[in-house]
Amino acid sequence: MNRIKLGLIVNPVAGIGGAVALKGSDGSQIQEQALERGGVPRALQRVQLCLQLLQPYSEQIDWYCWAGDMGETSLVEAGYPHQVIGSTFLGVTRQSQPSSSQDTQQAAQQLKTAGVDLILFAGGDGTARDMVAAVGTSIPVLGIPAGVKIHSGVYAVHAKGAGEIIIKMLKGDLVSLQETEVRDIDEDAFRQGVVRARRYGELLVPAEERYLQHVKCGGKEVEELVLQDVAHFLIEQFQPQELIILGPGTTTKAIADAMGLPKTLLGIDLILNDEIVQSDATESQILEAIKGHPAKIVVTLIGGQGHIFGRGNHQISPAVISRVGRENITIVATKTKLKELQGRPLLVDTWDAEVNQLLAGYLPIVTGYEDVVLYPVEG
Repeated sequence: MNRIKLGLIVNPVAGIGGAVALKGSDGSQIQEQALERGGVPRALQRVQLCLQLLQPYSEQIDWYCWAGDMGETSLVEAGYPHQVIGSTFLGVTRQSQPSSSQDTQQAAQQLKTAGVDLILFAGGDGTARDMVAAVGTSIPVLGIPAGVKIHSGVYAVHAKGAGEIIIKMLKGDLVSLQETEVRDIDEDAFRQGVVRARRYGELLVPAEERYLQHVKCGGKEVEELVLQDVAHFLIEQFQPQELIILGPGTTTKAIADAMGLPKTLLGIDLILNDEIVQSDATESQILEAIKGHPAKIVVTLIGGQGHIFGRGNHQISPAVISRVGRENITIVATKTKLKELQGRPLLVDTWDAEVNQLLAGYLPIVTGYEDVVLYPVEG
């Protein structure tokens, strides 16, 4: 069994803007707005999933971290011995600390100086950009997905996937390293329904095909006729007084287009009796709307990655999924989109392990008019 020196960095506010429909968490103003809307940061919870998986190997891991919620809190809660190498607040540990991109960069640089073998970091694409700025490809890193926007290929497919990669390294398996692209989108444009992605550089990450997320595919030609078939087939299935929770994306937008309704391309819209009753809905608005109606969730997958929940649709939270039920979830995708996965399963990565497991197995995917295929889902 190998021994490994791991550095840990947590962006404690990662993902706070997701469930409240802010489509990102970058910047103090957005974070304050998310808190005002009732947003809850989930990064520390995601980190615990990874740390719990590594518990049987605790004697083989030397942990190094930044103080407070940027790493120390998670290791204390998991019961790991650790060494704190720095603090944004001059050694004072406080709960729910705010942190900035400069803090993340400083922590990464100090962990590199401390000689760790790999830096484990939790956040989203903004955090990955900070890692590029701080260490680039000079040291191996691995991301725990905790943000709203996760287009980059430097994250594990889920928190436990990050743990699985580290376990492989501890067991002495041959884990290759590769330079992988970090991409991020303009959040302000994103909130206006425009996806404007930019490449920011590369990070050096363990190249484990099953557990490492792929870069999000985008900009490919839409199979317009197939989407029309999917849309018309689904519309025929919708029932009066049934609330339709319509997820983001061009595939689901085709359904709204066929109904003659406006669609928030990157948000969640609620449809009742062929009318939009709530555009760009938050988690709380969805939960309120489903109190008086039977409901159906209609989502698609992220091209190239395969996530159906937990990426870009945090508003459809574990509470929403549990209330609606597995049998009332409809996944739509073209066969081309499924083939891009090259046999990899669809992925569910919410902050609730029971809900993730609830959706595991095989689910039907609507791929055309009266055309449905069964496809594996990993929770």
